[in-house]
Amino acid sequence: MSVLIEMVSDLVCPWCWLGMRRLNEAIALIGDEFPVEVIYRPYQLDPTVPREGMPYKEYMAAKFGGAGDSEKSEQKDRFSAMRQMLEQYGEAEGIPFKFSGIEVRPNTLDAHRLLRWAQGQNLGYGMKEALFHAYFTDHRDIGDKDVLADIGASIGMDRNLLIDLLSRDADLENVMREEAAYRQMGISGVPTYIANRKVAVQGAEEAEKLAKFLRTAANEYPLESAQFS
Repeated sequence: MSVLIEMVSDLVCPWCWLGMRRLNEAIALIGDEFPVEVIYRPYQLDPTVPREGMPYKEYMAAKFGGAGDSEKSEQKDRFSAMRQMLEQYGEAEGIPFKFSGIEVRPNTLDAHRLLRWAQGQNLGYGMKEALFHAYFTDHRDIGDKDVLADIGASIGMDRNLLIDLLSRDADLENVMREEAAYRQMGISGVPTYIANRKVAVQGAEEAEKLAKFLRTAANEYPLESAQFS
């Protein structure tokens, strides 16, 4: 009895960082009951963001309405309340969200490529943590190839190799094809957790609820094959 979790998420999604931490807590709650493997799958919340990224404030103003701080709207108020709630949730999970200093809204396609390569070296969790921290805490542009290479090097990857791969289209089609497959499945929000390719749950649920989901998957939706790519 085992569970394979495919976590579909984006690297500029604060709920995804929260969800990853909570999933890890859920796995700890499972303990030795059964093995759980996690594979991180790509998703872009907004694939229309240009590859070079765009100014964060400009992007958020267009998305949530209002061009200036003095202009109020119900949508902007909801967004502000959500950010405050995320910061509170983050505190409880040891996540240092610092939204106010973000300068660039990046395109995350290259960051997903980097994560794909890190997973091939069993560095997936460390890479996601590093990317989330770089964006939400250090306010780095995780769409910039040099920044991505530096992040990779910080967790033990070969920086020169990463620069070479990022400067080409290595695995670009694979990542885009993979993301498209999840959109075709009907996934429109992240994080989404798919267990044993049979059952899914969406949202940054509490660790206890995710542990229950893992146990249900293990008991009612058994893993049919250990061969996943």
